[in-house]
Amino acid sequence: MIAKVRIVYHITAFSWYAFIIKSMAAKDGEKLPPGIFEYGGPWKYLTFLNLLLQMVFFGMAVVNDLQTGKNPAKGLNKWKDLIFSVLAFPVGMFVVLLFWVIFAYDRQLVYPESLDAFFPLWMNHAMHTVVMPILLGEILLQPHVYPKTNNGLAALGVVGLAYLGWVIFIYLAVGLWVYPLLGLLSTSGVLGLFLFNMTVVTMMYLLGRTLNNCIWGKGKTVTKRK
Repeated sequence: MIAKVRIVYHITAFSWYAFIIKSMAAKDGEKLPPGIFEYGGPWKYLTFLNLLLQMVFFGMAVVNDLQTGKNPAKGLNKWKDLIFSVLAFPVGMFVVLLFWVIFAYDRQLVYPESLDAFFPLWMNHAMHTVVMPILLGEILLQPHVYPKTNNGLAALGVVGLAYLGWVIFIYLAVGLWVYPLLGLLSTSGVLGLFLFNMTVVTMMYLLGRTLNNCIWGKGKTVTKRK
């Protein structure tokens, strides 16, 4: 029974993210509101990259579900767990948490009012709210094997540095920051914010690991030492 529920959940989640991404792609060609510039397209926003990440993860989960029992894809299952533990959960939770904290403080710093007419309310919540309950549901439905903590955090750090490099590259190319908040900070302030963000996303990684251990038992969710 749980296997059927799991595959329905994964198919639904994958379809949901595919729908959101398609809805965003349909806006290509529309006049951009103030606060958004063309360079880099949606690829410059962590929100969009996260949606792609979630879709890829749940797509892998669907394929793995369909193969389990007939021709188990151990390699695919390993990569699926790695993507979930190191990227999908911590990055997804980070996007939701940080967006709404900054939005509550001053929405102009992260999501100017001009975007309300471009992205309807439901799409804003699809990008910045619904991600969290879907990830928590995944933890409840299936255990995930986590890598050794140092390895997982190192991989997460590399991804964080890569995105920071991408944001800085865009700024050097067009003279505009992807996020208005960065324009209010000095160079040291930008680096300080990055370190703070990496601290938060690290906490999200550890939260995911802890939840997995509590729900499924440490023996099923942690890579065994050789």
